[in-house]
Amino acid sequence: MHVSLSHCRTNRTMAAAAAHERKRQREGNAAPSTAAAAAGEAQYVYLPIADALKVPGVRVCLFAAVSEIGAVVRSRGTDFTLTLRIVDQSRTSGISVTFFADNTALLPCVRSTGDVISLHNVVITMHYGEFFVTVNKKFSSFALFEGKVSTEFRPYQASMKYHGSKHDDGILTQTRMWLVYHPPGLKDLELQLSSIKSDSTFDLVCKVLHVCQAPSGEWIFYVWDGTDAPTTEFQTFSDTEAVPSVPLHLEGAPLPREVLCTLPCIGTVLRVFTNKFSKEILHLQKDIYWARFCNITCKHEFGIWKGTLLPSSRVRLLSNEDGSVVERSNRCAIQVHRQPMAGLHKAPDITDVEYKRAGYTTLMESLTHGQVTHKFKTLVRIVAAYPCQGNDLHSLVTGNYCLRLTLEDPTARIHAYVHKEDGVRFFGGFLTPDALTRKMNRLLGVPEPEEADEEGTPLTRNPPWVWCCLKSYRLDKDDPWGSRRYRIFGTEIRD
Repeated sequence: MHVSLSHCRTNRTMAAAAAHERKRQREGNAAPSTAAAAAGEAQYVYLPIADALKVPGVRVCLFAAVSEIGAVVRSRGTDFTLTLRIVDQSRTSGISVTFFADNTALLPCVRSTGDVISLHNVVITMHYGEFFVTVNKKFSSFALFEGKVSTEFRPYQASMKYHGSKHDDGILTQTRMWLVYHPPGLKDLELQLSSIKSDSTFDLVCKVLHVCQAPSGEWIFYVWDGTDAPTTEFQTFSDTEAVPSVPLHLEGAPLPREVLCTLPCIGTVLRVFTNKFSKEILHLQKDIYWARFCNITCKHEFGIWKGTLLPSSRVRLLSNEDGSVVERSNRCAIQVHRQPMAGLHKAPDITDVEYKRAGYTTLMESLTHGQVTHKFKTLVRIVAAYPCQGNDLHSLVTGNYCLRLTLEDPTARIHAYVHKEDGVRFFGGFLTPDALTRKMNRLLGVPEPEEADEEGTPLTRNPPWVWCCLKSYRLDKDDPWGSRRYRIFGTEIRD
């Protein structure tokens, strides 16, 4: 049964509402229930959205759930405007509601999608073949209620002209019960970054940390939900020398340090690309918002996840008090989850490190460290090496060369160098080329020869999680941050 009063469905009620509205317009009465409200007997007839669409131009009252929250923008005049999308049992596709006010404090401040809104004396209008709900500053009013069943019946926000009815509590309860089984949004398509899959389409609730435009003209959203994106596999050796360093880049150019330092130190920051400009970009450039990215897709390039907005994708802004937002924010308060979720219980004893009792530091924590020089212990995957063959590695140990490794954790990807003085310890002594190759293969996750495919097709490799000690340094005292480098020390590959 629909959440409104049962007699609201009848044609007689709609006809009476239309006749009453025409009479009110003739008599100049903008609020027919004002007198009743003053006497404590205010009573409103709430129409289902589908029925309200049958009487455009007539003032109606609605009780519905908020499914989308827009951003506050300036209108072409002096007002501020806000658009919400509301749904009810009669119209699950919803309808847009536009509010105007000369002060943003007078606009609805919806805490979460799924909250309930009561609208009095609003008008259904049509523009370019689509219905809208228009809210008039002079005679319309609204109230906002939490959507949870266990909450109280008092609104957490109401406009000055709003007067409730004695029947509102029952309608609100029915609306909340309907929302339990019909929450706004397609929850079955909603994923966290920790569970994304290549080439699938899904919804993502995330925090938009930064927006910029690439030289190609594409827009890039840097988004985060507090979880770690899945690790990826690589082809054996074919790409061990071609993996890019830091994933937080703009077509090869690193993010400015002032932007980098605003990013979280735990969890994966995903880049989402689009070649279509939208009004949401303007708001996301000015401030940090939580948002729902609807119907997006992902794939990985060189082991780095890349999101893409499809022609059917949409970006919906969310309140910080939205239930999905609160749930995703809680991870920051759980210290144990600072370590990579995938490596938390899977780090094999491949390496020995000097700083056994040192705390764990993510790569992003070091990248944003306040000083150029920084020593720390971290848990990473070694996804590439140069050189990576035995004879070249033997020259490293015996000659005057250095080894470049590409390290990654869920937060970043960096290059780190093994210099000659650290190389002997790193490999566990002066070993033969074959022994060096075997140790390097373990770090890179290269399968053993007996695991080779019978047809000779390339095998994938899955680098394991390993502990290592890193320290950063500068090459140029006049450009300390631009010349910052990392080297591995105090780390040994076990036999």
